[in-house]
Amino acid sequence: MRVLLTSEGVERLREELKHLKRVDRPAVIEAIAEARAHGDLSENAEYHAAREQQGFIEGRIADLEAKLAVAEVIDPERLNAGGKIVFGAWVDLWEEEGDREVTYRIVGELEANIDEGMISHSSPIAKALIGKRQDDEIEFQAPGGVRRYEVLSVKYTSGEKTSSS
Repeated sequence: MRVLLTSEGVERLREELKHLKRVDRPAVIEAIAEARAHGDLSENAEYHAAREQQGFIEGRIADLEAKLAVAEVIDPERLNAGGKIVFGAWVDLWEEEGDREVTYRIVGELEANIDEGMISHSSPIAKALIGKRQDDEIEFQAPGGVRRYEVLSVKYTSGEKTSSS
């Protein structure tokens, strides 16, 4: 399995993993110990809830460790993309349907968050954008129908949407 991440994405996942190991795991272990001290475990809802939470935390830790172990970190600033849209690039678009400007960054599936403008490289819009340049127009089939955009600018900066390339 190929796991693509930006440098910011891998850092966020490492921070989450550190928090799970240093804060969440010890807290749930303490909660289990406290619930055990209350006696009969068969009817102890606190104990069962804490054990369920522990299972979730341990599963997330294992998942993050596995994905980080095979992650490929891609820095768009080092790709020499020559103005083309690539993984990690910020893209300013004119959305025909909404008659508005939108900004997206093409990221790995683990980083995707539409509320933050982070779209997965495997999404229909990202697939249509990759390889395009400023002033190109794209059209693709979205779940809600055909969507059209014009590429206003492409930026390769890490983290923020501000500087152009």
